[in-house]
Amino acid sequence: IRFHATVTLSILKFLGFEQTFKNSLTTLPMGGGKGGSDFSPKGKSDGEIMRFCQSFMNELYRHIGPNTDVPAGDIGVGGREVGYMFGQYKRLRNEFTGVFTGKGIGWGGSLIRPEATGFGAVYFVRHMLNRMGKDIAGHTFSVSGFGNVAWGAILKINELGGKVITISGPDGYVLDVEGITGEKVDYLLELRASNQDIVEPYAKEFGAKFIPGKKPWEVKVDIAMPCATQNEVDLEDAIQLVNNGCFLVGEVSNMGCTMEAAEHLGKHLVYAPGKAVNAGGVAVSGLEMTQNSMRLNWSRQEVDQKLQGIMHDIHATCVEYGKSGDKVDYVKGANVGGFVKVAEAMLAQGVV
Repeated sequence: IRFHATVTLSILKFLGFEQTFKNSLTTLPMGGGKGGSDFSPKGKSDGEIMRFCQSFMNELYRHIGPNTDVPAGDIGVGGREVGYMFGQYKRLRNEFTGVFTGKGIGWGGSLIRPEATGFGAVYFVRHMLNRMGKDIAGHTFSVSGFGNVAWGAILKINELGGKVITISGPDGYVLDVEGITGEKVDYLLELRASNQDIVEPYAKEFGAKFIPGKKPWEVKVDIAMPCATQNEVDLEDAIQLVNNGCFLVGEVSNMGCTMEAAEHLGKHLVYAPGKAVNAGGVAVSGLEMTQNSMRLNWSRQEVDQKLQGIMHDIHATCVEYGKSGDKVDYVKGANVGGFVKVAEAMLAQGVV
């Protein structure tokens, strides 16, 4: 579910279509869908957000259920919004079920769900690098955004020995050549909680450089990971990344690159699309659904281990369907790999 001013029916149709193939890639038994509203939580009070979430659920509740459709959060829908919607569903149905994922740990949520998309993306990029005889350690990364996805990616990159030097927001981007580590990573959560949707305060807090109105793709790095929103990398950005010597782009946001940008990146460096790279989030949503069905809570290590296995399998599927000689077309691999499973299921069940 997405709450953002840019939400339109056509965007939701595209995202729902894309989600079906992404879910197929995870190897978990899930279909796909997308919903939302052009209501934006930005600048709204807690009370206003709660009332909207409850009103939204008053209509949505009859269309979802633990064995029908299980929503999760997307842009503008975090733990707070999930809590309000889940609470209203519970009041309307008078039952406690795993009807949402991304819930709080104390009421049916899964450990590492907030970090899962970022963690999974870094695991996928690591597999791409390993195939090239390289690793995360010793490489510089450019990350866009500063929400849960960017935060999770930065945490895992740091843990594996890489160095992240950018974050970004609608107001511009921050360049921190020292690396975004330790308390700086924790500060991202404070920044997100402030509800201001700007990154300039980070630069003031830690003495980093803030570049207003620009995107981080002009910075010279080894690996770029767009983590913010759709179409954030256009053709001009793609050309800049290639010219600056970037050799790998892992698209973490949904449709983060425009079609022209994706084509240019695919020709000049190693590029993987969002439906494969960011599938870790929905994978852990699937694991949360499993835990809810079993009335169990797995440990952080158990969930992380299962996530690593899923990202390994997704990468293997992309290689299987996208390999051509020594090279791998990750776009083709992800699209064909996701499509084949859906097509086989439709044929087997007499849908076509």
